Amino acid sequence: MAMLLSMLSAVFGLAWLVAILADLIWRGAAGLSVQLFTQMTPPPGGSTGGILNALFGSFVLTVIGTLIGTPIGILAGTYMAEYGRKTRLTATVRFINDVLLSAPSIVVGLFVYEVLVVRMGHFSAWAGAVALAMLVLPVVVRTTEDMLNLVPDQLREAACSIGAPRWMVIRKVVYRAARAGIITGVLLAVARISGETAPLLFTALNNQFWSANLNQPMANLPVMIFQFALSPYPYWQQLAWTAALLITAAILALNIIARTLSRGRFNER
Repeated sequence: MAMLLSMLSAVFGLAWLVAILADLIWRGAAGLSVQLFTQMTPPPGGSTGGILNALFGSFVLTVIGTLIGTPIGILAGTYMAEYGRKTRLTATVRFINDVLLSAPSIVVGLFVYEVLVVRMGHFSAWAGAVALAMLVLPVVVRTTEDMLNLVPDQLREAACSIGAPRWMVIRKVVYRAARAGIITGVLLAVARISGETAPLLFTALNNQFWSANLNQPMANLPVMIFQFALSPYPYWQQLAWTAALLITAAILALNIIARTLSRGRFNER
């Protein structure tokens, strides 16, 4: 009876997931075309256009946010796993990091809005990238710490026995042993921020035109989907469905790559 109830619950949950994905594919695939990737977002009421500027903006914001958050997260995770494993500071940082992991992304957006946007006097891509970096940070910190803790201490002791300094042991031995797991954590962090809308509404906002100026509002897919889905224009609504399909496909690809790397590391061990 317990097994039957478990199977029914799993089928019930998966049925809704399949329904959502099927509807997304059905509605989004209808808008796939060459102009989708070669033209800018159309004006209100327009019947032709694409999402090139939003694709470019999302790529720029995601890359900059990852480049800001990843090194800080790896260094923090390294300290927690290698230097301060049992210290009170590490326990405090771990607790705060867990809180950030579960904190709503809109809270991060409001914080960056108050700290950067209000003081700069305008929305900007820099503010959006900082907000995304704050979402990347806790994922990378937790993953890095966990992966480094999984490295056997015998490897560290063997390297130290031949006279290698601690920094070299971490760089040459520990990082290499945990490389696949750390990369997996970074990919999962990228997948998390790829579809975030709330932080960008308060920071990067949106831009109907092509813009590579990081000091100005920049177009991005999540906010574009939010605005176009609520619009009364059928063509804008179609672009929103297609953009949502592209984001879903990108996140799915990142998760598959992350799981493949993680599984390969497990098989090697």
